[in-house]
Amino acid sequence: MQILPSASLAPYIKNYTVVTIEKDLDNEVFYPSGYVDFIINISEGMAATIINGRRKDTPAIELLGHLTLPTRLSVAKGTSVLIARIYPHASALFFSDPLSEFTNYATDMYDVAQTENRELYEKIMEADGLASKINILENHFLLQLKKNETRLKKVSMLQGLSQNLYVTNSLDLPAMAQHSGLSERYIQKLYLSNIGISPSAFNSVIRFNKSLHLVLNTSESLTTIAYDCGYYDQAHFIKEFKKFTGITPFASRASLIKNGTDFQEAVNVGF
Repeated sequence: MQILPSASLAPYIKNYTVVTIEKDLDNEVFYPSGYVDFIINISEGMAATIINGRRKDTPAIELLGHLTLPTRLSVAKGTSVLIARIYPHASALFFSDPLSEFTNYATDMYDVAQTENRELYEKIMEADGLASKINILENHFLLQLKKNETRLKKVSMLQGLSQNLYVTNSLDLPAMAQHSGLSERYIQKLYLSNIGISPSAFNSVIRFNKSLHLVLNTSESLTTIAYDCGYYDQAHFIKEFKKFTGITPFASRASLIKNGTDFQEAVNVGF
């Protein structure tokens, strides 16, 4: 179930998603989405994220930063989570620490601001009904937005810089610098601090997600997908895909056929 944010938050938050796992998942591939996910465990269920082989049990509130390493997910049947999916250019509006500190990590938000996040969790868990829970979460984000409104200029700048990446599947940093009037070094710094990864890594994630959509939702050959998404050739595509997931596109497509669509809906893949 996906719910759109209020008009005030729509430029910064893509959606709220409630996921209830219908069967035990063990060591399932978790695909990098290109977004930052604020995850609240609204059930008694158990879950764990395994990033690059390191396991971390999912706490009450978790921030899942950008993923550029192979990641797996284990979840017990019946676990329900509420996920706020935040646009990559807007993440810095809601968190005080540089976003690079959350990259390739599932952060327990009690470690970041224990009192604030514990109070948020308690309010959400005490609220009756999904609408009330989301309303509490929205008020939390609006408060953070007000605190960090001085960052809006950089957020707008990042959105403009990134727009072309979604269309072209390629990064030309010198041209980006010339067009924006910013130095290449400053652009690199903007991405690392406010998105959490470099422009090159971010472009790779965007390209990966476009290819993943085609792998999972079409019967196109890998060669066709590779060229459509801006890879040099099929070998380059397979290498990049495996770098993110630890498996090949063939294995990803075969897993979808074997397991159906439930898990893909659960992880909410893609742009």
